Amino acid sequence: MKVTEHIENANGAPLFSFEILPPLKGQNIQSIFDSIDPLLEFKPPFIDVTYHREEYEYKELPSGLLQKKIVKKRPGTVGICAAIQNKYQVDAIPHILCGGFSKEDTENFLIDMDFLGIQNVVALRGDAVKSETYFRPEKDGNQYASELVTQISNLNNGIYLDDELQNSCCTNFCIGVAGYPEKHLEAPSLDSDIHFLKQKIKNGASYIITQMFFDNQKFFDFVAKCRKEGITVPIIPGLKPIATKKQLNLIPHRFNVDLPDNLIMEVVRATTPESVKQIGIEWCTMQSKELIAAGIPVLHYYSMGKAENIKEIAKEVF
Repeated sequence: MKVTEHIENANGAPLFSFEILPPLKGQNIQSIFDSIDPLLEFKPPFIDVTYHREEYEYKELPSGLLQKKIVKKRPGTVGICAAIQNKYQVDAIPHILCGGFSKEDTENFLIDMDFLGIQNVVALRGDAVKSETYFRPEKDGNQYASELVTQISNLNNGIYLDDELQNSCCTNFCIGVAGYPEKHLEAPSLDSDIHFLKQKIKNGASYIITQMFFDNQKFFDFVAKCRKEGITVPIIPGLKPIATKKQLNLIPHRFNVDLPDNLIMEVVRATTPESVKQIGIEWCTMQSKELIAAGIPVLHYYSMGKAENIKEIAKEVF
């Protein structure tokens, strides 16, 4: 079932969903099941599975020269999605990136998803590889998420890259895209960011999932700006509880989001790792309850493979 259909069928009741990471190469899928099982009691209608593009590492040879090596640390998105739908009968939503894919790679990836009965995808540009300052697409790849959305929409209309195909079948993907309540780090302003978000909707996206945020007012303001610009699709808030003191610096740096002063001071004053984790749970629970009271249809949690704190929040909210 499509995400938009799940929302419609809920008739206003709030839905619980979450995102997981593929395990590191060398681990097995049981770690994924272990992170999903504790959360099934909250009846998630869908689970997102991230996609991690290749990275480049340089190995020094005995001659002193550097050898470039391509490394993919978290493979398995397609297999995990198939396993989730088979084991749990819950819709699995793979992330699909511009980075690391040619348009032909993208088309083949989508054909695999269609054959597996997967009806939802999240279309993202993706980050630059660590050795690059700015994002560079693959040769004959999509440069922007809006272009990726167009390619997926074309397949939904039976338009493939090979225009000589006869009687080609239409896919049926519901396309999600990312939104940034505090703007994408490369955007010159929030208004310009929303302008390009609107283009993704125009090209065929059906819903938005936001980057994590810790101040609900920023989400409400973002939604208001989107609605003013004519964006009417569901906007799903992305939430993550703080779990360690280190995240006070890591999250703003990695995700370009601000943390409220009240939350920062509470975490700074905490004397044990357990108390930091509890502060994060309580803050995210407060956010969740306020969002549900405002009529938000779905809350989406970034679990990062850790179910315990998400379960504590969900017990209080759903």
